[in-house]
Amino acid sequence: MSTTGQVIKCKAAVAWEPGKPLSIEDVEVAPPKVHEVRIKVVATGVCHTDWVNLYETGKGMKFRPFPLVLGHEAAGVVESVGPEVTNFSPGDKVIPLFLPQCFDCDRCRSPKTNLCKKNWENAQVGILADGTSRISCNGQQVYQFLGVSSFSQYTVLSDASLAKIRDDAPLDKVYLLGCGVSTGYGAVVNTGKVEKDSLCAVFGLGAVGLAAIMGCQIAGAKRIIGIDINPDKFEKAREFGATECVNPKEHSRNIQEVLVEMTNGGVDYAFECVGSPAVMGGRVCKKCLN
Repeated sequence: MSTTGQVIKCKAAVAWEPGKPLSIEDVEVAPPKVHEVRIKVVATGVCHTDWVNLYETGKGMKFRPFPLVLGHEAAGVVESVGPEVTNFSPGDKVIPLFLPQCFDCDRCRSPKTNLCKKNWENAQVGILADGTSRISCNGQQVYQFLGVSSFSQYTVLSDASLAKIRDDAPLDKVYLLGCGVSTGYGAVVNTGKVEKDSLCAVFGLGAVGLAAIMGCQIAGAKRIIGIDINPDKFEKAREFGATECVNPKEHSRNIQEVLVEMTNGGVDYAFECVGSPAVMGGRVCKKCLN
C-alpha cells in the first residue's frame, strides 16, 4: 500500500537530552514538503561526530536543540518526493549529504566553499527550510541532525541533501561514502592534492584514515605511513595501501622525531584523521620543517 502523502510511523533512536543514552521510540515522519524527499534508511553508520554532539554539546560544540535524532552517514531508497522535486523519484537509491549544495546561493556558486547558505544554517539548528522538523514523537517535535537524521527508519531531507547512486550499488557498503570515505579520500585528493611519488603520513587508522590511505595510493604516493596506537589496525591499513605502519607507543621519542628520521627529513603530506592535531606531535612535513 502506498504511503505517499501520509505520515509514516516507524522506529527511531531519539536523544532526549545531552549526555544521556539514545532511546528507541515510535516516531511519526511527515510527508515531504517543497523541495524535500522522504527516504527509507537501509544502512547507517555511527560516526564520532554523532557521539560528540550527544555527549559534548555545550563543551565547545555549537549548541544543538533536543530532543534530536542523530545520524548522518547513511544510504537509502526514496519513498516519496515533495512538490518541485525533479531530480529524484520513488525507488531511487540515494546517499544523504550532511553538507548540502543548492547550487544557487552565493556560497554554492563559489569555488572556495560548499557551506550552503540556504540549507547549512538550518541544519545547524535541527530544522528544514520551513523552520520545522518532519519528525515527531508523541506530538512533540524532534529535531533533525545536520539535515539528515539517519538513526530513524524513515527521514525527510532537502533535495539538495541527496545524491543519487547506481541501482546496483550495495547500500550496506556505500553508506560509508556519506561521511568517512568522502572525508578521508577528499582530504587527500581534493584538499591536499597529493602528487605522484610523494611521501605521506596518515594519523589514525579508523574509517577516515583508511580512506585517506586509499586516496594516497590512488594518487600514486610511493610511501604511505600509517600511524595508530592500536596495532590491530595495521593489517587492514596495509590492505588499503599503507606501505608501513608505526605505533607511537613503541617509541620513546616524539612521533615527529621518529617520522623525520624514517623519511630522512619529513613527509610531503600529513593527514590527521583522529580529530586532535596534537597527536601529530609537531611538524612532520618537509615544507614545515624547512
